[in-house]
Amino acid sequence: MSETPILYDVMGGAARLRELVDRFYDLMALEPEFAAIHAMHPTPNDSSREKLFMFLSGWTGGPDLFVERHGHPRLRARHLGFAIGTQERDQWLRAMAWAMEDLGYDEALRMRLMQSFYQTADWMRNKAD
Repeated sequence: MSETPILYDVMGGAARLRELVDRFYDLMALEPEFAAIHAMHPTPNDSSREKLFMFLSGWTGGPDLFVERHGHPRLRARHLGFAIGTQERDQWLRAMAWAMEDLGYDEALRMRLMQSFYQTADWMRNKAD
């Protein structure tokens, strides 16, 4: 009986996950449509890149790097200092979708990830629109 591969492996492991995070943050910095979420990040954003990489590693079933270094992610609590509404949620999702497209993720994988990303991003909203 074969086991279903974990999402981390399906995505290509650490190297591909790092590429995804880097492309995501590069797009935020380059594209005016992501200005609102880009402004929420420190400059330089190396620490944000690293934290997202570590979080996504565990979130996709790979090494639980974020928890090992920072403890429970407590996503909402860690983001309460930032006003996140529908616009910010949608910018985040669009940047991630674009990054996956740029890296050639197949459509089935992109759809699978976007469904999960949407649930998490929508849950992160903390301001009325």
